Amino acid sequence: MQQYHLTLKAHQRPETLERILRVVRHRGFSLCTLSAEIQQKELVLSLVVQSSRELSLLVTQLEKLIDIVEVDYNQ
Repeated sequence: MQQYHLTLKAHQRPETLERILRVVRHRGFSLCTLSAEIQQKELVLSLVVQSSRELSLLVTQLEKLIDIVEVDYNQ
């Protein structure tokens, strides 16, 4: 399995984290680490996920979420 590091910036709302984690799970990725902080009214998440699937399958779906401002990733 391949590991990927993602950094997400999102609007700070109560349901945002739940939506992100649901997409990660539904796309067949396992969460290895998660850290979060608030910066200037935005939620900044750092995730390490792993899967045998292509990262683009996850990134495309995360970018569609209404609360997501930016997705940055390293392969």
